[in-house]
Amino acid sequence: METFFQQILNGLVLGSMYALVALGYTMVYGIINLINFAHGEVLMVGALTSWTVVSALADSGMPGWVIMLMSLMCAIVVCAALNFSIEKLAYRPLRNAPRLAPLITAMGMSLLLQTLAMIIWKPNPKPYPLLLPTEPINLGGPVISVTQCLILGVTATLLAGLMYLVNKTKLGRAMRATAENPRVAALMGVRPDMVISATFVIGAALAAVAGVMWAANYGTVQHSMGFLPGLKAFTAAVLGGIGNLGGAVVGGILLGLVEALGAGYLGALTGGVLGSHYADIFAFVALILVLTLRPQGLLGERVADRA
Repeated sequence: METFFQQILNGLVLGSMYALVALGYTMVYGIINLINFAHGEVLMVGALTSWTVVSALADSGMPGWVIMLMSLMCAIVVCAALNFSIEKLAYRPLRNAPRLAPLITAMGMSLLLQTLAMIIWKPNPKPYPLLLPTEPINLGGPVISVTQCLILGVTATLLAGLMYLVNKTKLGRAMRATAENPRVAALMGVRPDMVISATFVIGAALAAVAGVMWAANYGTVQHSMGFLPGLKAFTAAVLGGIGNLGGAVVGGILLGLVEALGAGYLGALTGGVLGSHYADIFAFVALILVLTLRPQGLLGERVADRA
């Protein structure tokens, strides 16, 4: 049971990071029906930006949490500017083009960002400095680190803030109106271009936070680190129901739990044939089952097109 609860805890931490990135996917898709496959690379840029700031301030004598906070702010600014530029330069000119064109553009942007990051930060993996206390906290069997506690707390705060923004603020109403019908929203005084840009900026900020948390939790950064988390977060968004904010959160948490439990018990279930590094198969098997039995996702709704 101790192993079980430890894996549940690990799954919640992992799922929290997936949920932050999945929200960026689902927000953009909900408004302009675009899968931004470069979103994982935004996470990577945030992590590498944070590493650059942390490395520059490592010998400054400031407390570790201050350095992390400063690096997080810099990562958010850089990622927000990057995603704003991507939307304006790469996606906006293709907004009325066939769906295949922006999809291919998103894939190309992903490869471009990886290549630029490899040129700027070099291809070798870099250790992320330890900024927070490493002494584990014993929860009566399972243990959790200070960094993991921070991940859970920050994620819960950001998710609550995002739900409030979308459901209670003027910008949130504009987002929902634009998602429903951008032309009618424009007639009502909403500026769809501004709303779409704001959505990309908010998604980038969430991805930047996830990137810093990912780097702090796993202790390493590199130019290709965004591909797998981005793919998993997209899987989480589809699992929960793409375009549904609550679905992205539920999908991310479920995916993290499935992956963590798979890593903990995969060896025993297969008699040692498959190790924990094959845990990814559980996540994608779960996705296949959900899409087969409920194609709209766990919290998605069937939408009928009017003739």
